[in-house]
Amino acid sequence: MPDIITINREQIKLGEHKVINFDIASLPTRTSIDLPVHIYRAPKDGPVLLLTGGLHGDELNGVEIIRRMIDSNAVIPEQGTVIAIPIVNIYGFIQNSRGLPDGKDINRSFPGVKKGGSLATLLAHTLMKYIIPNIDCGVDFHTGGASRSNFPQIRVDLLNTHALELAQYFNPPIIINSKPIPKSFRNSAQKKGKPILVYETGESSRFDEDGINEGIKGTIRLMKHLKMNSSKLDAPTPMEIYNKTTWMRASYAGLFLPKIKLGQTFKKKQTLGYINGAYGELHSKIIARQEGRVIGLNNCPVVNKGDAIIHFSYN
Repeated sequence: MPDIITINREQIKLGEHKVINFDIASLPTRTSIDLPVHIYRAPKDGPVLLLTGGLHGDELNGVEIIRRMIDSNAVIPEQGTVIAIPIVNIYGFIQNSRGLPDGKDINRSFPGVKKGGSLATLLAHTLMKYIIPNIDCGVDFHTGGASRSNFPQIRVDLLNTHALELAQYFNPPIIINSKPIPKSFRNSAQKKGKPILVYETGESSRFDEDGINEGIKGTIRLMKHLKMNSSKLDAPTPMEIYNKTTWMRASYAGLFLPKIKLGQTFKKKQTLGYINGAYGELHSKIIARQEGRVIGLNNCPVVNKGDAIIHFSYN
């Protein structure tokens, strides 16, 4: 990276911190919606790490991870550059919704278009044109959906050795093999040779303190590996890598009562919970058909037949 980098016609020198605002669009009230991008450059050149949160506007754990790192100055590198975007989807954040006002999902709109497309594709184009060319790697923070909570995990393509190495230095409790989804942020960045780790924890519209702390510690560990800081770190925690994941689905409609928690391992034929009839006429056990580990859980008691209730990983 040169001594001076230019993003959106703004120059940022070594040792500088700047907030660059991208003028994305405006509300019907003519209120301007800007995308603030924090750029922290150390006095000494080095790798460029991107941190993004709130790609889905109601996924708040990533927003809080980056906010706390900014607040504590942990985001400031001793060497290299950190580009931090706490809230990518400003519209969704304001409305506490996953997507944009037109219902589009930014994370299925990459690499975007320069003009004439949806708001999602315009925003995706902004990231791909102005941000991705300047980075070496990144972490994109996500959560589970509404009423579905994720155990802290990194999703990465295990065949991408560079990305896998970064994930291992992040050192989450679980690493899951996950091929990049077409038109996703990770997929488009990977095509440009820029590995993006996807960190998942908790559920939408809720803070998950354990997952937030894991995300902060993991990011600091990753920065340490990249020689961006000299922080003293705790010993690496136990970590497991899984090749496959799948959902258990409800065989009946009723009230779901789990008997297993996020992160727990289970054995074949173990009782994982029950689906009970609302009027007492049904009491059905949920039996594991194989061994695995719970990485996602449906927190909504009311389920219909076929609803996803337990997400688990296995090898």
